[in-house]
Amino acid sequence: MTRRFMPPILIAVAMLAGCNVGPPYKRPTLPEPAPAQYKENQSGSTEAQANGWRVANPQDAMLRGKWWEVFGDPELNSLEEQLTINNQTIKQSFENYMAALAVIAESRATLLPTVSTTVGATGSGSSGTVASAPSAPVPGTTTSTGATTTGTVVSSGTRHTYTLPVSAAWQPDLFGKIRNTIEANVNAAQVSAATLANEALSQQATLAETYFELRGQDALAALFSQTVAGYEESLRLTQTLYRLGIDSEQDVAQAETSLRTTEANATAVARTRAQYEHAIALLTGRAAGSFSMPVRPLDAMPPGIPTGLPSQLLERRPDIAAAERAMAEANARIGVGKAAYYPDVSLTGTAGVQGSSIAKLLSASVLFWSVGGNAAQTLLDFGARRAAVRQSEAEYNAAVANYRETVLNAFKEVEDYLAASRTLAEQGTRQELAIAASQRYEQLAAIRYRDGLDNYLNVITAQNAVFTSLETKVDLQTQRMTTAVQLIAALGGGWDVSDLPR
Repeated sequence: MTRRFMPPILIAVAMLAGCNVGPPYKRPTLPEPAPAQYKENQSGSTEAQANGWRVANPQDAMLRGKWWEVFGDPELNSLEEQLTINNQTIKQSFENYMAALAVIAESRATLLPTVSTTVGATGSGSSGTVASAPSAPVPGTTTSTGATTTGTVVSSGTRHTYTLPVSAAWQPDLFGKIRNTIEANVNAAQVSAATLANEALSQQATLAETYFELRGQDALAALFSQTVAGYEESLRLTQTLYRLGIDSEQDVAQAETSLRTTEANATAVARTRAQYEHAIALLTGRAAGSFSMPVRPLDAMPPGIPTGLPSQLLERRPDIAAAERAMAEANARIGVGKAAYYPDVSLTGTAGVQGSSIAKLLSASVLFWSVGGNAAQTLLDFGARRAAVRQSEAEYNAAVANYRETVLNAFKEVEDYLAASRTLAEQGTRQELAIAASQRYEQLAAIRYRDGLDNYLNVITAQNAVFTSLETKVDLQTQRMTTAVQLIAALGGGWDVSDLPR
């Protein structure tokens, strides 16, 4: 190829390299627009909102960063910090993200030529005797009888050849195959980054929920301890009255039954607490046998949580971001498939030096070069490329459906936890009234029992009512704290789509 034809070809290649046969990406619309407000924000009582969340307005300060600090619990803060460092599930997701970044670097390298060299050294030579015809007799000399031959000895020698070539190969991205591959890999890395954020949020929320569940068990244990002490006092009282002939042996048996049953249930609370403690050890990357937490009954109330607007949820949930980036990745894969309909052009070139010795090689006494190019085009594949494009399009459509489902599920989760926050707050208020009524009932039953108006069965019934109402209060308080954690996680936990790497 002559040099005068090279510039036009290079110009043509450069112009074609700007072509991209893939479809442009546009985020699909949702089945219906996001509502202006969460329904529960509009229907929730003032008391429930004050104890569970705040009505959204554009000026609300959204949660950011270490969202668990809104609970104001130093022990929880410390555990969350340990989780961030030591949680093995988060580490797995992080390494998957690192691998995705490496794939991007690998695919971007294919835009540039590859350069290689192979240093060569060869040697050749020959040696031996070459036979010749008998020589004629010299006049005046005597020759012996018999045939004689002579030989010419060829001196041996070796020739060396050294080569140092440098080869370059480049496949220009004429129709966007490589660029679409890079775009797909970039989007895949963003999917991985959003998945990492979602996994971290999930582990953080699980830790906070488990922590409050454990503290709830501590509160139950304290309640059981207090109840056991009361039942022990009741048993001593009935035993005394029995010895005095006032109570029956049946009353004593009933009092002892209540005591022993409560003691057995207290043991179950200890078992559940141990399981929560072991779960926290796993979440924070510790061995369960070497980890322990001091007993501290739950005494916290849910903080005020800014909910924001439903439209903001699209930018604040990492699972939604992952689903959206998966659509963009699938869209780029369509471009890779369509580029297969066009030829692949490769340009190659080789240049180097050659010499009979290392010294001559370094002095570049002999230069050689070659350039070339080729274009490969599939003529017949029996529908393989068309099927590949259809596969990519179907995967894109599936990604769209997954994105829309993820968004709808996010709206549902927020409404669920807002409703739970509201109803649990209202239930807690009514439970306080139930506790007061049961305690009044117990006082009256005890008075009537001491006055001999009722048997001990009424006292046991009243005591059980008090215990059940107090147990329900602890359970409601635990649920309110875990629901607050779930609401924060449903709102994205302070994450934002701007946190994605670009």
